[in-house]
Amino acid sequence: MKLAFLDPLLHTPGPWASVYAGTARAAEDAAARQALDARAACDRLAAQGADEDTCRAVHTELVAPAAGPSGRAVFAAGGEVRLVVPLADPPVQPESCWTPLPHTGPLLDYATAGPACLVAYVDRVGADLELRDIGGRHPLRPVEGRDRPVHRTASADWPERQFRRGVEDTWEANAARTAEEVAATAERTGVELVVLAGDDRERRAVRDRLPQHVRGRTVESGHGGRASGTAAGDRLLDAEIETRRAEMSHAHVEAVLERFRAGRIPTEGRIDAAEGVPALVDAACEHRIDALLVRSGGRELYRDVWVGPEPDQLALRRGDSPYLGAPRPWSARADDALMRAAAASDADVIPLPGPDDRGAVPVGGLGALLRWPYEGGIPTGGLASGT
Repeated sequence: MKLAFLDPLLHTPGPWASVYAGTARAAEDAAARQALDARAACDRLAAQGADEDTCRAVHTELVAPAAGPSGRAVFAAGGEVRLVVPLADPPVQPESCWTPLPHTGPLLDYATAGPACLVAYVDRVGADLELRDIGGRHPLRPVEGRDRPVHRTASADWPERQFRRGVEDTWEANAARTAEEVAATAERTGVELVVLAGDDRERRAVRDRLPQHVRGRTVESGHGGRASGTAAGDRLLDAEIETRRAEMSHAHVEAVLERFRAGRIPTEGRIDAAEGVPALVDAACEHRIDALLVRSGGRELYRDVWVGPEPDQLALRRGDSPYLGAPRPWSARADDALMRAAAASDADVIPLPGPDDRGAVPVGGLGALLRWPYEGGIPTGGLASGT
């Protein structure tokens, strides 16, 4: 999971209001209940010291229609809402925090965790493009090809045969243009899955013209389409996409864990993975983290570290912070600090399911695959914990 969508939170000074709220069920009193929940959330923020302007901004957002069907995460600072993330699952209980850093850890539990996906709703003229990621669904600029001629006739006369040939040429040109834009958008957004929806002929025409490196992560769906207009078809398409994203996510987690287990065992004095807060703080300061592993419920997630205004300013002890250029550090949760650092350095974040059971890795719930290895152990001395 890439956290580029967290960019609005990375360099804005705090403190931050972070609110995780569910969506009231459809009922006659839904609006009234939503208003009560919004007031309760802001009262909790105020009790923790949040300023009036920020509380007011959060309240305005929470009483507005929800960004997602299950709820939303709202992040605000300096009297402004900086980011709203729709939630795929409702929070177990509402949460409101006033902290030096945005409390982003719960996003791994409640937001969509599947790989980013580009959906192309294809027809003979072009395609509507939509990006689906942890931040929700985002319409992109559509692809518009030539709109005539696109309809064939049944006549066998020579002029009509010429007309039909012109229609075929238009279809092919539009398919090529659509494929070019789909490929460029897939590369720009870094999606791991591309879905082509529409009629069989149009889907195949676009897929056949995609570059091989994009075609390899492209699937077709017979559900939905650019002008399907049927709720049933759209629901089937959504279900198919979420199934594929879940399958890809599961396979990716298993592959990452296999690499992590192998990487934390020294090989010729080299360690390609690390676990535990001390090792990860050092790796984050050096932009060494390639993929941050976070296991829900792990005890290390709640450990305090010291942070400065920049994402790579982390320290285990307050006295170490001035050496990182942060003379006035703040205390923050380890998972929030490490996720901020990972987002700023374009590292992946891999949410791992379940509590920190006996034998689960990484030990304590936090680990990382490294961009380049440690030689002869890790900076804190010895080997990664648990080895």
